[in-house]
Amino acid sequence: MTNQGTPNQNMASSGTSALRSVAKAARPHGQRHVGKTILLIFLVILLALGLSIFSSWNWVDGQLNKQSWLTDKADTAGESWLILGSDEREGTIGDAGDVTGFRTDTILVLTKPKSGPSSLISIPRDSLVEIDQSYMKINAVAQLYSGKQLVNEVEDITGQKINHVTMVQFGGLVKVVDALGGVELCYDQDVDDPYSQLNWTAGCHTADGTTALAFSRMRYADAQGDFGRAARQRQVINAIVKKGASKNTLLNFGKVKKVAEAALSSVTVDEKASTSSLMRMALAFKSASGDQGISGSVYWTDPGYYVDGVGSSVLLDEEKNLELFSELAKGTHKAGTVGTLAEQQG
Repeated sequence: MTNQGTPNQNMASSGTSALRSVAKAARPHGQRHVGKTILLIFLVILLALGLSIFSSWNWVDGQLNKQSWLTDKADTAGESWLILGSDEREGTIGDAGDVTGFRTDTILVLTKPKSGPSSLISIPRDSLVEIDQSYMKINAVAQLYSGKQLVNEVEDITGQKINHVTMVQFGGLVKVVDALGGVELCYDQDVDDPYSQLNWTAGCHTADGTTALAFSRMRYADAQGDFGRAARQRQVINAIVKKGASKNTLLNFGKVKKVAEAALSSVTVDEKASTSSLMRMALAFKSASGDQGISGSVYWTDPGYYVDGVGSSVLLDEEKNLELFSELAKGTHKAGTVGTLAEQQG
């Protein structure tokens, strides 16, 4: 789609109803998904840990949940992964609203060129896309159409072939923490929050998976809001990594296997994925997140573009994004932070 003109708003009635539900649940995009991105990063790192522990790659291959995602777009420069964080809430509680199915609320494009820095670029979940002359937010595409259609939309935005897809379920945190036998978390206030369903007595406690997830989601009862939530999420991640890397865990093969199985069960990959492609993804992810990598967001022209039946959306800058991803895939872009958000903060 282009960023000119007024969208045609003739949408199918069933799609309109679902999209209104999506728009109704939306929050300002600048505050929303730091936490989910952090949890997604944790799960990717944990996946890499699981891969490094098991010398038998066939075991890992046998644990992969594969799904048809990829399009027939011709290969382009470098190798690109679409990394998704799904808010599917199976087996979790708290702050779920009326969510049914799943929405891809974290959308990251990881690119590894043949030479040059790797990059990790986020696409706002409220980005406006057009399918069959109907307009919607990109995070609803997989739910209303298919995973393959979502990949097609991302390829239109980037101009690059998506070689692999990895989707991580938000509820995977619960399984991993429980597999570890709980983690120690600290918070110096009493909390009784009906939104996240966190019930907490001030101090330090060993938290099970459900409590750790509520601890990560809670923000309404925190005077610091999203900033406080982000700090607690970092605490959860650190606690998991600390316990996962401890001698008591690493020397217990049964526990290591249980943790790896919990992480892998929360991951869905494309039909061509393998242990090798996941290892390349993990290494590229680590490189892109480092000082010599490239991170940031796509470019947009209007972060509050209103469309009837869709709501406030992010109108992307097509020309700038095609140029950006072309440079990223060729490895000609310098390391640093990119995108409209980076320009605004600079």
